[in-house]
Amino acid sequence: MPDISTKKILIIATNGFEQSELEVPRDKLREMGAEVHVASPSGQPIKGWEEDDWGEEVPVDAKLSDVKVADYDGLVLPGGQINPDLLRVDETAMGLIREFLDSGKAVGAICHAPWLLIEADAVRGREMTSFHSIRRDVENAGGKWKDVEVACENGVVTSRNPGDLDAFVAKVAEEIAEGRHQRKAA
Repeated sequence: MPDISTKKILIIATNGFEQSELEVPRDKLREMGAEVHVASPSGQPIKGWEEDDWGEEVPVDAKLSDVKVADYDGLVLPGGQINPDLLRVDETAMGLIREFLDSGKAVGAICHAPWLLIEADAVRGREMTSFHSIRRDVENAGGKWKDVEVACENGVVTSRNPGDLDAFVAKVAEEIAEGRHQRKAA
């Protein structure tokens, strides 16, 4: 198990995140000793989506506009259909995501969250995976899509769905423990 006990990790989300894709990484990374914060556009609690209805509300630690990328060692982007679709048109969220990518810090995106990497122009030439319904979006943006539980290239970690969460969290922790990665700017 990688040592992330001195690391700070940010999760960016808004209403409509896939419940388990926020809660499982948050809780498992905390169990590994990392300090994990959740940030939302409003700074207010956000409500998840679970299966076919609204899920539980999750407390939020910060408003996106108050977040400083320099304070964190890695970023996690939960999926769900609603959450990344709303965030990809949020200038503050996209600015933070681009800054994480440009910094070389680890970034994890699961399910539909690779839409955010597409919006950041960060998939071209990169091996990735995602929820199967956005495969063409990834490919059209220049990504090399693979049907695997976790894909990783230069500290950018992607997974397909909640069934991949154990592999996703393990790889995100490993990439955060490794530190900054050399990669092209987004």
